[in-house]
Amino acid sequence: MRVIAAFMALVLVAGPSAAHAERIVVKAGRLVDPESGTVSSNRRIVVENGRIVEVGGPGAGDGARVIDLSDYTVLPGLFDCHTHLCANVPARSGRTIEEMLRDVMTYTSQVPTAFRALQGAAAARSMLESGFTTVRDLGNAGLYADTALREAVEQGLVPGPTIVNAGRIIAPFGGQFRVSAERRDLGVPEYIYADSRDEIRKAVRENIHFGARVIKLVVDDQPYIYSREDIRAAVDEAARAGLKVAAHCVTEAGARNAIEAGVASIEHGTSMSDSLLGLARDRKVVLVGTDFTTDLLGRMAMSALYPTILDRFRRAQRVGVTLAFGSDVYIDVPGQGRGPLAASLVSTAVEAGITPKLIVQMMTVNAARLLGFEGERGRIERGFAADIIAVTGNPLENPAALQDVIFVMKEGRVVKGGR
Repeated sequence: MRVIAAFMALVLVAGPSAAHAERIVVKAGRLVDPESGTVSSNRRIVVENGRIVEVGGPGAGDGARVIDLSDYTVLPGLFDCHTHLCANVPARSGRTIEEMLRDVMTYTSQVPTAFRALQGAAAARSMLESGFTTVRDLGNAGLYADTALREAVEQGLVPGPTIVNAGRIIAPFGGQFRVSAERRDLGVPEYIYADSRDEIRKAVRENIHFGARVIKLVVDDQPYIYSREDIRAAVDEAARAGLKVAAHCVTEAGARNAIEAGVASIEHGTSMSDSLLGLARDRKVVLVGTDFTTDLLGRMAMSALYPTILDRFRRAQRVGVTLAFGSDVYIDVPGQGRGPLAASLVSTAVEAGITPKLIVQMMTVNAARLLGFEGERGRIERGFAADIIAVTGNPLENPAALQDVIFVMKEGRVVKGGR
């Protein structure tokens, strides 16, 4: 029995490593270069040990495993820079904004962190199978369910994308909602309430201690908003540990304070004027617009926001601010996985008139730079992680192709198609 147990342990340990070391040749009918917005034909991508070791013309497999995608368009794995994998609020149409907020608060105060981590595992798998090989998870995960999920993915316990997680969201008292005097801590543990610069610095350190890889601030959902100096305290403290700051901003004043304080990205940015978009462009602050579809807005009691989203999206493209894709999906739509829901936001970009080239860049190279993966992910090049997807059609002609991913490879392992 001891011999059998030892043998099984060896298989369990060696099996994944052996599979990871396999030499694979991916034959791409069409290969997208997101940076230039061009497509080349009949390319060969050689993968070893989870990385791309060669990209060249047609050739034999030389004894390697061959994955024939000659009939498809191949491109780097997609990024979602604003998601909430461990939040799964029930969605229902016809409710008011106040009812929606109560539903969110009820969910976050009653669902245990352990169960939310399990929900996150299901969402992570759905995202990966939809072609999202890297995500930035911006909170709403209870007591660090996002850290547990990231570590489980990194250890191979559950399938999922590479995760850059934020831990608990840092916000002024009340967070994003109005709480009652009888339940002052209703927003805990979703938020760390921090109302002085010392409290902000402490909150940043606490998040880093518990495994955060990015810091999320809510700047302006209360009548009192974080000042430029408040936000700068978070930016400086995070930078000491090599982390960036993502700033939730829904007002012009809040976004201006965040940009001037040096955050890496503005999340939502719904009310940004052209001049403020220009300031973000000049300061190299990325806009992650979270540009919902009409269906998702209806389920979140925010349908009236759609024309504003389209207008800001169009103006952002015209001004030239750097854009990165973020879905901000945190609701459960019966019969629809988290990945397809996230991918559905491509339709908003199309309706706003965003060029196909920019849509692809938002979901690859622009996002990779924002998340600190430039030179490692977001392109299909030698030395990059072998995060590779394939679609029918050409997304540089019809971005809707990104909503129907038929093949996914994550760090050299095939997780969908190609078998």
